[in-house]
Amino acid sequence: MARSSPPPLRALVLGSGTSQGVPMIGCRCPVCLSSDPRDSRTRASLYVDDGTLPFLIDTAPDLRLQCLREGISDVGAVLYTHHHADHVLGLDDLRRFCELRRERLPIYGPAATLEILGRMFPYAFDPRTESASYVRLSPRPVQKAFPLGTLTVTPLPVPHGRVTTFGYLLERQGRKLLAYLSDCEAVPDNILSVIHSVEILIIDGLRDEPHPTHLTAQQAVKVARLAAARQTYLTHLTHHKSHRDREADLPAGIGVAFDGLAIVLDPPC
Repeated sequence: MARSSPPPLRALVLGSGTSQGVPMIGCRCPVCLSSDPRDSRTRASLYVDDGTLPFLIDTAPDLRLQCLREGISDVGAVLYTHHHADHVLGLDDLRRFCELRRERLPIYGPAATLEILGRMFPYAFDPRTESASYVRLSPRPVQKAFPLGTLTVTPLPVPHGRVTTFGYLLERQGRKLLAYLSDCEAVPDNILSVIHSVEILIIDGLRDEPHPTHLTAQQAVKVARLAAARQTYLTHLTHHKSHRDREADLPAGIGVAFDGLAIVLDPPC
């Protein structure tokens, strides 16, 4: 009997903006006033569905509205990159997914991040909580590759100011499908080696001007080339340049993520 192919991997960019989002409160710049929907950016996060277990990378403060906007009704796990507010403050909105699944939701990430989340949201980690209507989480610190659904997930530690954040590489049957590096000021050589030849790279490309804790667009392009990524998308973007102008400045094979960008990776024939 022929072996059945795994389902496609579907990734959906829920948020592509930096920590303040775009438009910014009180800003009257051309990008913040733009009528192009791609210039409206909520905080950075990603939804992934491998056909067996849908999961999030980070819970942005905009999570509830992101899920309503995209029609997301099931989340079975969360991967956290780090503890900064723009990546975790939507955690309480996981309660609806706990309620629908009637189980504790596993969350993965750096041990330090999960410990901080436990202090920020102690009720979510209380083992005495049994009600299905409350957010109930099962923390699972990770340091090395682990299985998730049909995927193998490899943490990618990268520098981000005084914090080491996790990116993640998603693989299936040895195929490097997607790498997500939303917050980093550099990508070390050992991480470049791990993600080399990845099919989709979603990477921090904050703005053109240098920043102490984020990659510039130009630095992100260099990383993409060194990694030999088939297709790259810049994310975690500011209001300093419109989506259209960003795209015009980028070489072939490098795109600009936007809220609602859908990526489908079909299994090999």
